[in-house]
Amino acid sequence: MKARVPLLAAVPFLLVSAALAAAGEAALADPVRLDTGLISGGVAGGDVRVYKGIPFAAPPVGDLRWRPPQPAKPWDGVRACIEFGPWCPQPKPLMGKELGPLSEDCLTLNVWTPAKSPGDRLPVMVWLHGGGHTTGSGSASFYDGEHLAREGVVVVTINYRLGPFGYLAHPLLSKESERGVSGNYGLLDQIAALGWVQRNIAAFGGNPGCVTIFGESAGAVSVCRLMVSPLAKGLFHRAIAESGGAHGRNRHLREARDNLEPMEKIGEQLAAELRCDRAADPLAALRAKPWQDILEAAKPSQGLFGKGVHFGPIVDGWALPDDPVALFEAGKQADVPLLVGSNADDGSVFTRQLPIRTLARYKLMLRRRFRDHADEVLRLFPADRTSEVPAAFSRLVTAAAFVAPARFLARSMAKTQSKAYLYHFTRVPPGEKLKSLGAFHALEIAYVFGTLEGKPGFDERDLALSRTMRKAWARFAATGDPNGDGLPQWPACRQETDAYLELGDEVVAKAGLYKAACDLFDKLAHEQGQQRDATDF
Repeated sequence: MKARVPLLAAVPFLLVSAALAAAGEAALADPVRLDTGLISGGVAGGDVRVYKGIPFAAPPVGDLRWRPPQPAKPWDGVRACIEFGPWCPQPKPLMGKELGPLSEDCLTLNVWTPAKSPGDRLPVMVWLHGGGHTTGSGSASFYDGEHLAREGVVVVTINYRLGPFGYLAHPLLSKESERGVSGNYGLLDQIAALGWVQRNIAAFGGNPGCVTIFGESAGAVSVCRLMVSPLAKGLFHRAIAESGGAHGRNRHLREARDNLEPMEKIGEQLAAELRCDRAADPLAALRAKPWQDILEAAKPSQGLFGKGVHFGPIVDGWALPDDPVALFEAGKQADVPLLVGSNADDGSVFTRQLPIRTLARYKLMLRRRFRDHADEVLRLFPADRTSEVPAAFSRLVTAAAFVAPARFLARSMAKTQSKAYLYHFTRVPPGEKLKSLGAFHALEIAYVFGTLEGKPGFDERDLALSRTMRKAWARFAATGDPNGDGLPQWPACRQETDAYLELGDEVVAKAGLYKAACDLFDKLAHEQGQQRDATDF
């Protein structure tokens, strides 16, 4: 892909090229023209061009804090996009140790493309990272898109505002908005990034008419919210939700639902905590506070059972018009092919957050949470002695918070013209450090991106499974169907069979995963209210 660069504009381009050469980089990718200006990038592995830290919106700082994302400012010359942008402000992560430089100037994205020219029009996959809407970044090392891009797709990973910066609401913020709402800034960032893809991805050889959104955990939750947001209509054409769905803590802007305070109330509490509530201009006082002070005062929760405020997408009547579960049940989600699933031990990292270690505590929790159905749940997830409690509790959380919501999403697609494909990831790597958690939450990501290669604890069977999953994900992105091209047969999910593909030591089609438990949890959701949190143990 060649771009004509004026002589003066080429000077910084040549300087960057020299710097990369000195650092041992193999090559510098040709400049690409965006709607905001020219950018340069690098080359990974000799055949995948990489562009990092591309601004897709203006820095949300100063007066732009707690406002919808604004257009990025154009630049002159060639902007070097060879380093990742900062991570959005966040606490230390619950899972993993990776944490990059933090800054509110974080609305950037990254592109990996194997395309040789703009005319290639390859499928595009836009990754929404997890982290409970509170931590994470699209530039985390296990989201490196090089290997996935080699399957013939353009990979985009993005940042979006997190925690109190991404999802804080306040009556005064709503008042200053022309829509009369506040919060959901992180969700609006995701929508802005998808808009950027529509305007610019063709320059990287991508097809703006064939865009897949995919994400894990909070990223999968975001995928589901985008599927029911009118603001995201037409911005994507397939969806993949890994270990996350429509259920969960769906806070409302002004209404208290299921013992959850409205988000405007949370905003008022934060303003009071920071002593900004009595200022002549409370919003100006809040916007003047260092982000570190806001993060400390907000106390964002991490994990399913973490203490503090659970930040995330808000039912505001605009970006998110109603409870996502109700919208999916009514068939009001985007009519696009859906690939959705869970991991066999999704619950293992989260049950460690709760002090349920004895048989007596386990049974007490079941009685408090499931009441008249406690004995039925105990039969489905039995423990006869204390030593059996951790495994039983982990299976219960896995089924209630991940497997049942995934089946719900797959079944809900019967109300549309599009098919759904259900999976269950069961592979446990042989490495000693990984065995104790089983097929834990987020493990499948390294297989999808191919970032487990060269890492200790994985063997050739893991590498083979990763190749299969990368091909299936890319095939789905290209066609809306993960079948063909020599891949294992993957039946579409129908309510009569609840067919799914097991991704484990063997890749095989099965049916009826946790059927009795999923039937019970669906029943309880209707009895207790659609928004009763499946993880409220």
